[in-house]
Amino acid sequence: MGSTSAQNPENNGSAGVGRRDLIKRSAALGLISVPTMSFLSACASGGGGGNGDKAKEGTKTAKNPLGVNDTAQMEFVLFDGGFGKEYAEDAVKIYEQNFPKVSVKFSATQKIQSTLQPRFNQGTPPDLIDNSGAEQMDMGVLVGKDQLADLTPLLDAPSYDDPNKKVRDTLRPGIVEMGQFDGDPVWIMYYAYTVYGVWYSQKALDSLDATYPETWDEMLAVCEKAKKKGMAGWTYAGKYPYYLPFSLYPMIGKVGGTEVLDAIDNLEPNAWKHPAVKACFEAYYELYKKGYVLKGTPGLDHIQSQTAWAEGKALFIPNGSWVENESAKVIPADFGLAVSAPTGIDSSDKMPFGTIWASGGEPFIVPAKAKNTAGGMEQLRVMLSEASSKNFTSKVKSLTAYNGGTDGITLTPGLKSGVAALDKAGENVVNPRLQDWYVQLQKEKIGVSGLGEMMAGRLTPAEAIKKIQGFADETAKDTSIKHYKHQ
Repeated sequence: MGSTSAQNPENNGSAGVGRRDLIKRSAALGLISVPTMSFLSACASGGGGGNGDKAKEGTKTAKNPLGVNDTAQMEFVLFDGGFGKEYAEDAVKIYEQNFPKVSVKFSATQKIQSTLQPRFNQGTPPDLIDNSGAEQMDMGVLVGKDQLADLTPLLDAPSYDDPNKKVRDTLRPGIVEMGQFDGDPVWIMYYAYTVYGVWYSQKALDSLDATYPETWDEMLAVCEKAKKKGMAGWTYAGKYPYYLPFSLYPMIGKVGGTEVLDAIDNLEPNAWKHPAVKACFEAYYELYKKGYVLKGTPGLDHIQSQTAWAEGKALFIPNGSWVENESAKVIPADFGLAVSAPTGIDSSDKMPFGTIWASGGEPFIVPAKAKNTAGGMEQLRVMLSEASSKNFTSKVKSLTAYNGGTDGITLTPGLKSGVAALDKAGENVVNPRLQDWYVQLQKEKIGVSGLGEMMAGRLTPAEAIKKIQGFADETAKDTSIKHYKHQ
């Protein structure tokens, strides 16, 4: 996935900004992230202090506002996922042009945690990390154990393009708040901007003489039409079923209101037993019971399920906007790639059709114990320039955190559809925070052990809800985990 990102997902938790206020400022476009192993052992040492090998501070100038040491090596480790690595390599070249005495040590891997966990333990992490993918490190744990540098110096630095404008003033609404957990420090820079939802082929939908369903009865009717023509209604990343929340969570918000999602994020007792959760779980389970899910889906990974979908074997797939780039080689030219906000239950839903999940994705971090923290932040400052943003959008079909960078770019079908979905949503944009605050709970427990088992037919909705509530309660009671709440 791109970030699986969700690539990470508006009230931004501990930022002290109300969800409604943030939503009003957050109608911008863009994943996240995939399963993770526990990172608790990796962060046992805690503490944000430096080590003896810290690079000496350079001279601050108009062109070097962060005071980067112009002879100190900078190391950058990128997640090698749906967005590829070319955009980052291009940004590295700019860094090296600006600091000609420096050679950036750049690498890309899909195994972020297993590659970097030993280095965090040793106090020798890289200077900049794209913390994404199946082995994403648990962001809540990293913050709670003081493993990350506060990015406020970057945000308060002059922007790359305009010295009279701070970096923070060039970002899309909600990006800064997403990187906050407790108070003012900003620990994460979400570089991509992701639209999550139900992705489909407009050509396939037209072939069924159907429109995108707004109620669940309409969804079942469309899936039945597809089934009669030999096409499954749905598929998903069966091996990584935490992709299901990309459409399921905003559906829960639509049916029950944002307060249901807030309660879930806050780990409140019985939050998962809300009638809206029950209704949505039962709706998804009905897809399985009626045979509308592509046969063999529980055994497919994200690439396999996306390929089957692109080949017309299934009509709908829950995903993030990185899917357009990640599946570019298998999506036919006349596919008519489109995304929609999730289908609701009926007219009794609390929020209107169009309610969607959109947020920052592809989380970049600068470790507190990195040798060259200023260099890591400067690389991000370069990436948040208009030119680098345009380069990213052109190459990977997704927007960035930079609020602009689309002038002169022809939007691809998926990107254009994502913009239209956000326009339709207006203020009705939700941003669940579980995937940021409690990665292991979200992916391994809720995703794999809960939703994955239910959609494979091994748990009923009631059993899945009971199991997931148990997982949430365990996390809430675990004093070794730092807990976060919407303010």
